[in-house]
Amino acid sequence: MPDLALERAAGGIVCGVDEAGRGPLAGPVVAAAVVIDVACLSAALASAIDDSKKLSPAQRADIAAALLGCARIGIGAACTNEIHDHNILQATFRAMRRAVTALRLTPDLALVDGNCLPPLPCPAQAVIGGDGLSLSIAAASIVAKVTRDRAMARLAVRYPGYGWERNAGYGTPEHHAALAALGLTPHHRRSYAPIRKILSPA
Repeated sequence: MPDLALERAAGGIVCGVDEAGRGPLAGPVVAAAVVIDVACLSAALASAIDDSKKLSPAQRADIAAALLGCARIGIGAACTNEIHDHNILQATFRAMRRAVTALRLTPDLALVDGNCLPPLPCPAQAVIGGDGLSLSIAAASIVAKVTRDRAMARLAVRYPGYGWERNAGYGTPEHHAALAALGLTPHHRRSYAPIRKILSPA
């Protein structure tokens, strides 16, 4: 389970940074930066926070709501055009920088999930498997996932038939069937192989 050991070792204001949505065929990549206020973090909430992939949608939503009362949260995103123009890694870095900037304070350290560091307005440390180690990164993973899932559900209303309210833009059989039947939307990632194949069939 993630804890606050890395945050305590660093001292000062520490934010966790993580993203959601690097793999889908459609929609933005979303990042979150979270600074937990330990003074008002309840034991129940601390024990509930985990890697977002291990939690149900309802659990993630409840935790994201609870974090509003004991954390400073910044959210950033990069759209499909940025993913196409700059590649998914660089688009993710842009989203992460925007998330940290949205905190409206400069952390002493950002703990970033993964093995690569984006250019941030503060010192940063890459943490492989960070959402399973750092409570701040795990919190950021939850906020990013909840935020992106809600954004995809809103897009699903405008572009029905793709099942984005269920698959969040990932390449599920339902999504692939809709692509064959309905074609592409402006939110599909043109640089991704399945989408390129539709644009330029062999």
